[in-house]
Amino acid sequence: MNWDQIEGNWKQFKGQAREKWGRLTDDDIERVEGKRTELLGLLQTRYGHAKETAEYEVESWIKDLPIQR
Repeated sequence: MNWDQIEGNWKQFKGQAREKWGRLTDDDIERVEGKRTELLGLLQTRYGHAKETAEYEVESWIKDLPIQR
């Protein structure tokens, strides 16, 4: 799965993002709108992650997502 698929189907992935990152509010999740850079910025802000750590978290999350067919 790649980010374009996630961005295009963000509504389907919002719940999984909420489960993964509980510190993100519903407003945060809505604001992301499938934009990777927005999600990375929020992870850095809410969790105090460095950019590299936030990127690792997102990549790990993507790998764990069920494959959409």
